Amino acid sequence: MRKLKTFVFYLTIVAVFNACSVSKKAATQPGIPKEYDAIYNDVQHTTFQYFWDGAEPTSGLARERFHVDNIYPQNDKNVVTIGGGGFGVMAILVGIERGYITRQQGVDRLEKIVSFLQKADRFHGAWPHWLYGETGKVKPFGTKDDGGDLVESAFMIQGLLSVRQYLKDGNAQERALAAKIDQLWKEVDWNWYRNGQNVLYWHWSPNYAWEMNFPVKGYNECLIMYVLAASSPTHGVPPEVYHEGWAQNGKIKDSIVRYGFTLKLHHQGDPPNGGPLFWAHYSYLGLDPRGLKDRYADYWEHNKNQALINRAWCVENSKGFKGYGPGSWGLTSSYSVKGYAGHAPDEKNDLGVIAPTAALSSMPYTPEYSMQAMKHWYENLGNSVYGIYGFYDAFSETDNWFPKWYLAIDQGPIVVMMENYRTGLLWNLFMSCPEVQSGLKKLGFESPQLKE
Repeated sequence: MRKLKTFVFYLTIVAVFNACSVSKKAATQPGIPKEYDAIYNDVQHTTFQYFWDGAEPTSGLARERFHVDNIYPQNDKNVVTIGGGGFGVMAILVGIERGYITRQQGVDRLEKIVSFLQKADRFHGAWPHWLYGETGKVKPFGTKDDGGDLVESAFMIQGLLSVRQYLKDGNAQERALAAKIDQLWKEVDWNWYRNGQNVLYWHWSPNYAWEMNFPVKGYNECLIMYVLAASSPTHGVPPEVYHEGWAQNGKIKDSIVRYGFTLKLHHQGDPPNGGPLFWAHYSYLGLDPRGLKDRYADYWEHNKNQALINRAWCVENSKGFKGYGPGSWGLTSSYSVKGYAGHAPDEKNDLGVIAPTAALSSMPYTPEYSMQAMKHWYENLGNSVYGIYGFYDAFSETDNWFPKWYLAIDQGPIVVMMENYRTGLLWNLFMSCPEVQSGLKKLGFESPQLKE
């Protein structure tokens, strides 16, 4: 659904953790004020359970969605999601480090997931957006979207490479699992998805070939795909694909000032105040934005400013929605009162629907403001917005709409980015990949994480 909404939106508008070093303390961490500590721990732990207790049992992967009412109009309770599943394997590492599960439990679950991914449908190495959890067969996302989805696969590979780095120096079982992950990574044919051009295409289908016709150009949530394509040791792409395709020969550069904050990248669809806030999250669960720069932008500053603009719009609340303010903000793609929508801070795309993932996944960028919202929802809205797997996907006080529904792609970034704020765990793991180091250098990136 996010991808479909993305199409519409475009058209309409710390050192690396040692494999054997496990921190199981839930004590107050630096940067988390005492007044927030208990809530912070509960939110992170409870949200993690989406990917543990709530996982699809055969594959071990994250379900695309979970509805507490057990009503699934599309009969898709056991459909798993590749992108959200990639976020989920990162969440499992958080679970190990936080002591929610044992290391052995985590490794066994990851082994189940990787075995499933090895046997599941792939198309030139890329998985589809959705798979049936019981069989590993593709569930079409749309009529012509029944093959490889390179963006969702990039989110999965980002997660798997983090797992590889976590396990590579472990015991025999862990090293063997890391080797299987390495093979899956090497089998993704990023170069194929160029379709002979200097750009990456989102989809390829064995039945419809390139008919989806979606070359991915920046800026949106897809930077990680280009970084991984450049980093691949087996099917890599040259820098021209990034600079001519994603960056459009420099046309990606922009300068939009809103509420005193500047966006220096052109957001696809021409949103006046920045796109849905997940654009600042998905690519940066592993790709460390701290000090990350290239000829186009400072990605930390850009992402932080997108979050600050998003919040400022909600605080200003020019449309007069109930509940908006310093303690309740965050517009991103999520469930909406009428279906699903790409909520963003502008007159057309702000529908009065708050998605907690927007503020919570922005924790590294806006910790004070994100914790303020978290505490308000937790203490003042309580069970109406919080349940078995953490905060529900979205709600609207204006419409008195409080569905008890979850989506993997929104729960995963909460767990991971809350941990990145605490410890930098996933940032350090992913950035330690030698191939990623080489790929970033190849594309002209700077980062404190890059070794000489």
